[in-house]
Amino acid sequence: MQSNTAVAMSAQTRRFLLLGRLGFFGLFLLQPLWILYLAPPELGNRWLLLTLLWLPLWLPLYGIIKGHAYTLAWANFVVMIYFLHSLTHLWVSDGTRQLLALTELLLASLMFIGCTYYARNRGRELGLKIPRLKDDPGH
Repeated sequence: MQSNTAVAMSAQTRRFLLLGRLGFFGLFLLQPLWILYLAPPELGNRWLLLTLLWLPLWLPLYGIIKGHAYTLAWANFVVMIYFLHSLTHLWVSDGTRQLLALTELLLASLMFIGCTYYARNRGRELGLKIPRLKDDPGH
């Protein structure tokens, strides 16, 4: 099997990586700005909220910087937190928080689409396959 650097990356795959990174780093910057400066929570501890919403983004940081397809694939589980957070705020908030929630939803969508298609395309370029159950003789 070849290493990640030995296999050329197509322009389309590179665009998906850029899209995923744009969404990721946008969320990475938005969380502390929102919680600490733009619209701090009215109830509760802002540092606890920041920890709960920012810490999950630190987990895939290294792999997203390095462009590891596997990391970008599982980072989609992390981005679900921000989908839920943004949709909740769109439903219950108004004003600044609703605008921030819309921004968060856009960034989460960019990350989700970019990570999904980058992982799929890069996996194909590297010759990685997830076997289908119907192709598995044990099933």
